[in-house]
Amino acid sequence: MTGTAPGNTGAVPPGLGQPTARRRPRRYSGRSLAIAAISTVVFFGTLGLIAVNSPGWEQVRRSFLDVDNFIESAPSIIGRFEVNVRLFLIAEVLILGLGLVLAVMRSLPGPALFPVRLLATMYVDLFRAVPGILIIFLMGLAIPGMRIPGVPNDPFFWGVVALTLIYSAYVSEVYRAGIESVHPSQAAAARSLGLSQIQALRHVVLPQAVRRVIPPLLNDFIGLQKDTVLISFIGVVEIFRQSQIRQSATFNFTPYLVTALVFLVVTIPLARFTDWLVGRQRNQGPGSQAGGGSRAARRGRVWGFR
Repeated sequence: MTGTAPGNTGAVPPGLGQPTARRRPRRYSGRSLAIAAISTVVFFGTLGLIAVNSPGWEQVRRSFLDVDNFIESAPSIIGRFEVNVRLFLIAEVLILGLGLVLAVMRSLPGPALFPVRLLATMYVDLFRAVPGILIIFLMGLAIPGMRIPGVPNDPFFWGVVALTLIYSAYVSEVYRAGIESVHPSQAAAARSLGLSQIQALRHVVLPQAVRRVIPPLLNDFIGLQKDTVLISFIGVVEIFRQSQIRQSATFNFTPYLVTALVFLVVTIPLARFTDWLVGRQRNQGPGSQAGGGSRAARRGRVWGFR
């Protein structure tokens, strides 16, 4: 007759024969959300009271928060945002292509291709080291000033060129990090199947690398979207230049507030989408089963809760 001693249920201690239980995803209770809301109200309320009770508040309010000026300036300023959108979209397509070419050039193996790697490295070092506004001035003012036959003089064209040259250097490093994150065994396996070095890079390494770097690429393009205002310094009348025109006409800085709000409305959703992609990529990576990938947890990461 078999049995168990009193008090012995026959359970096996964790780790001695049974898999450990999965860690439950962190959930945000109503109490936690209430504490977060109250602390936020208190913090920003305190900042507001300090600002309103400061000695120069009335002068700042008249100069930066004029409601009538805001309403009058908003239509013309918002209408010029279309120029920034065109700049962003054209430059983004060119940057994605040129940045990938530079990354591949820097990743080519072998001593015979050293000049190619050196050229790509020099390009990246140059355009990451020189301030972007100087590149924009050189592209938009110096080259058209040379009056070379057949070379365009349109400042919009040279603005696109300058942004493409600047951001391709940064994006190429993002691509290169993605390429180097792919384990060498992937390329070795592709070569063992008969693929050439270029074919292995194109069909095996690059698809994995590009998927891994989508969130950092979006972060770079958030910066690109904001830097389109720098093109105003070479004569392109876009949203920031239109704000300057309105400010000069009214001697009031409220038009700049309109520009800031437009970029907030456009940029914040893109930033939250980037955070969501980062969280989704983390949940799909190794060990994601233990990390907790519930919808509530993902929302918490996107909106800054921990």
